[in-house]
Amino acid sequence: MPLITVNSIIKEYETAHALRGVSMEVKKGEWVNIMGASGSGKSTLLNIIGGLDSATSGDVIIDSVNIEKLSEDELAVFRREKIGIIFQQAHLIPYLTAVENVMIAQYFHSMADESEAKEALQRVGLGQRLSHRPSQLSGGEQQRICIARALINSPELLLADEPTGNLDRENTKMILELLKKLHSEDHFTIVLVTHDHFVSTHGDRILTMEDGHIIRDEPVNDLRS
Repeated sequence: MPLITVNSIIKEYETAHALRGVSMEVKKGEWVNIMGASGSGKSTLLNIIGGLDSATSGDVIIDSVNIEKLSEDELAVFRREKIGIIFQQAHLIPYLTAVENVMIAQYFHSMADESEAKEALQRVGLGQRLSHRPSQLSGGEQQRICIARALINSPELLLADEPTGNLDRENTKMILELLKKLHSEDHFTIVLVTHDHFVSTHGDRILTMEDGHIIRDEPVNDLRS
């Protein structure tokens, strides 16, 4: 039983077609990377899977729920319960500490718990940075706060849009190893958008997009060999 089923998704804008009938499935616990050049439709697809954008036509079914049929309020509740999102930009609130930035996600989900937020930051290696504000942290440390924030409510699905796009290679390796560790421990599903071939060699599958279509679906192990 797949966690995600995308059926014939079309996304049209006034002057462009971003997605042209995309269909795909992602199994529970799988890590799938979506690659493609700028403008290929990969981020649009991720945003539609995450309920941040709506399709012109087609269906997105996550955990047996067709999110294209949900109202805005229902969709907001579904995202809070099921989905964690990491963006390329950290989107941290500058005047809040690391713990407080993580607790915000708890607040919108149910009830903020400082001890849980601290534990989440310890899991991503920031146990000594709990009271630091974003300006006092490196880019890699800021992105680790984003990971803690995305996972604090134990989502079934983690969506990541170029999560290492602003990082150097050393920090990229650190973030990927952290995601690999957390994924193996908690068994959530990952869908990650990247243009970096090094990033795409982590996980289970690579979907390559071009001009709004998925043109290849390959196991990562085949590309490593």
